[in-house]
Amino acid sequence: MRLNDVKPQKGSKKRRRRVARGISAGQGASAGLGMRGQKSRSGSGTRPGFEGGQQPLYRRLPKLKGFPIVNRKIYTTINVEKLASLPANTEVTLTSLEAAGIITGAKGPLKILGNGELSVPLKVQAAAFTGTARSKIEAAGGSCEVL
Repeated sequence: MRLNDVKPQKGSKKRRRRVARGISAGQGASAGLGMRGQKSRSGSGTRPGFEGGQQPLYRRLPKLKGFPIVNRKIYTTINVEKLASLPANTEVTLTSLEAAGIITGAKGPLKILGNGELSVPLKVQAAAFTGTARSKIEAAGGSCEVL
């Protein structure tokens, strides 16, 4: 067997369809696209998701990304590792953190996040705690109070 003996299998190669080349070609006149209308014209037609000018489905359903949460809660967040520099048994609130210079410019109520380690016991008063933050504060001997 040689390279010049290699041929594609019989029936695997089809000739391309020659449309709009006369009636004898089999796809003459309207080229298999029907009589009239937008889909029979040259060009790409309509884009995916186009519904003829009607409000399309992806704009009718406000559930995925791109839709703002109407009354979203905005918190001032701080990690547990930032609280580790405070002295033991300190009462931690939003105002005390601003006074200590740990937080600059509060955007809303205080939320404590659980990144980092904490070894000093603190009395933390905040609007919200994550589960890991609460467990780390209580493991260090401190207390969590939700305002």
